[in-house]
Amino acid sequence: MSATIKDVAKLAEVSISTVSRVINDSKPVSPEARRRVLKAIEELGYKPNEIARSLVTKKSNLIGVIVDDIGNSYVAQIVRGVEEVARMYNYDIVLCSSYGSEESELRFIQLLMQKQVEGIIIVSEILTTQIAENINKYNVPFVYLNRLYQILKTPTVTIDNEVATSIMIDYLNESGHKNILYVTWDKDIDLTIEKYKVKGYTDAIMSKGGLPVVYGVSGYKIDDSYNEGSDILEVIKRNNITAVFCGHDELAIGLINYLYDNNIRVPDDISVVGFGDISLASIYRPKLTTIKEPYYDIGAVAIRRILKEINGEVIDKRTMKLPVQLIKRESVKELNK
Repeated sequence: MSATIKDVAKLAEVSISTVSRVINDSKPVSPEARRRVLKAIEELGYKPNEIARSLVTKKSNLIGVIVDDIGNSYVAQIVRGVEEVARMYNYDIVLCSSYGSEESELRFIQLLMQKQVEGIIIVSEILTTQIAENINKYNVPFVYLNRLYQILKTPTVTIDNEVATSIMIDYLNESGHKNILYVTWDKDIDLTIEKYKVKGYTDAIMSKGGLPVVYGVSGYKIDDSYNEGSDILEVIKRNNITAVFCGHDELAIGLINYLYDNNIRVPDDISVVGFGDISLASIYRPKLTTIKEPYYDIGAVAIRRILKEINGEVIDKRTMKLPVQLIKRESVKELNK
């Protein structure tokens, strides 16, 4: 039978309230009494009831994390960043997977609040306003991470997508590419982060005296660009395109697959670059040149923001932007040689 707080008090020859004050560090206790309590806890192997303890201290040391699908490589990187930083500050995470269901996200918020989490991080790919409104009712710190949609008035961590696309266009231009096609996911584009990427691309192309060429596909997965490969190829030929900039790494990989199946070599015949730096980008052949979205760092910064709020620190910015990094690999041909 496990030891109780009463057993500790008896062995230490103090009151139960004194043991509680030592465990929760809530009120001053004499050094001698504290020494006897700690010695009794060690001898008895006493483990405090964390639920009861959290009711007293108002601290559970738990952070709730709701993700779209932990099977997605970028989600796993974000969660790793959250978990490792949380552990540094003696916090644990409670992880839930919604699989793209808004109903599940709302249900998990309620569940996490019942678990007395001190903050919530949501990693989602759906368009919604209810999630933020629901969390705000509980008055807990939260961060909303969505790589597809811009959810207004929610704390988030991201990169400057306009700057990122401009950096890629500068690199392609310096490599000798003047006619550059941008392939984007065009569903609800005014509500998505894609609109910033398209603007960055368009402004950069026009600043160099070029003509923007944008092609929209129906989704952002590998199959979406592969299935529309013939139409993309027609746009490439019609506009003398030498490089294709895809708004997601998945689209770039799907297009490379289609080109390979049609005896078109990357980068010898045409260059292809992506955006995101998902795990496949460095594994695929040719290795994909891309803009890095620092998913681990996004998770780490998100949890640090929440921990600062828990500690009463004032957060100046609703949106925290991390530095942009261009990852140069093998999918771009140097035309200036």
